[in-house]
Amino acid sequence: MSNKDLNAYNIFDLRDIALKRVPRGLFEFMDRGTEEEVSLNNNRAVFDRLRFRPRTFVDVSKRTQETTLFGVKHKMPLVIAPTGTAGLMWYEGELALARAARAAGIPFTLATGSITAMERVADEAGGELWFQLYMWPDRSLSHELVNRAKAAGYKALVVTVDGVSSGNREYNIRNGFTIPFTFSVGNVFDMMIHPRWLLGTMMRYLVTTGMPMYANYPAAAKAKMTKGPMGRSSLRTDSISWDDLDALRKIWPHKLIVKGVLDAQDAAMAVDHGADGVDVSNHGGRNLDGIVSPIEVLPEIVDAVGKRATIFMDSGIRRGSDVVKALALGANAVMVGRSTLYGVAAGGEAGAARALEIYRDEIHRNMALLGCNTIGELGPQCLQFVDSQLRPPSLPRKALRAVDSKAAG
Repeated sequence: MSNKDLNAYNIFDLRDIALKRVPRGLFEFMDRGTEEEVSLNNNRAVFDRLRFRPRTFVDVSKRTQETTLFGVKHKMPLVIAPTGTAGLMWYEGELALARAARAAGIPFTLATGSITAMERVADEAGGELWFQLYMWPDRSLSHELVNRAKAAGYKALVVTVDGVSSGNREYNIRNGFTIPFTFSVGNVFDMMIHPRWLLGTMMRYLVTTGMPMYANYPAAAKAKMTKGPMGRSSLRTDSISWDDLDALRKIWPHKLIVKGVLDAQDAAMAVDHGADGVDVSNHGGRNLDGIVSPIEVLPEIVDAVGKRATIFMDSGIRRGSDVVKALALGANAVMVGRSTLYGVAAGGEAGAARALEIYRDEIHRNMALLGCNTIGELGPQCLQFVDSQLRPPSLPRKALRAVDSKAAG
């Protein structure tokens, strides 16, 4: 399958294709949020509070999306975020995502809870690989993963800190989707009415490697797992502290990113404790409902640590215009998770490649229409702030007065 065979012209088209192809329970785990999904919906709605202010008579014929992260040049200002279910959306979906990322010239982040082992991804996909880590109650098991990632050649460690408790995703319980996977009347019927997924994904696992499991979990961690709804069966600890970040800094020799920061003081503390980057994220609205959207606090975090650390942002990104708005507010790059998951669920590597192609085209078009030739030219001057909450604290007063006068008129 080629990415053009999908007939997907935006990320929402890929979502529709994925909805038809994978079982409902699996799709909802990927697509939905938590509780009343207030945060999930706000993550999208908040982008409507930002308007573009383009410049004209600018020669943009030689514009480029080239982005440098930690001294390495990439072709786009995107990073594929860690998503633990890629291997359930498509057979060995992590390999598909990593290959698509390599072809697009961007980093790929492998999740702790992935179905494919980190060593296989490094050997068979390659590219710029990052590894996402959760801190477990037994810290030695988490550190074991860190050492494996180091040995396998991963270039950055992304420590997720906003998952000290699982989100209240009631639909997983209703749908009967658990890890380790178990069969019930409901989910068997769900799989039977999705034969392409059943034969192309689940059956291939069953006849090759057996029931899908967390491939990166050490044996001791697997032994401690208990059957539970997806998202609740993974190991977690609610005793995480800054000492944990200090310990990781001592054993990890490469770039260290803290994911799940929504407070400027926390961002500053993370950098003080050795983080090279922070990812402003609310876990895609999947953990705490009613939580602030990352784009709402991005400016103050950039103001606090933007000169000392690389800033990423995720949650709610579905359009190239969303990416451009985040960059204009100070993010160095944007992480996308669900978008490329929709792609891999729709068509494997070709689907993931199509998702990234859509973003590339939309970002390229937006830059042209804004009058910007480089990612570095994107800034607050490109935006009209509908309300004061999204205004960067460091935006000059003169510029703020101009924004206010525009809004008043």
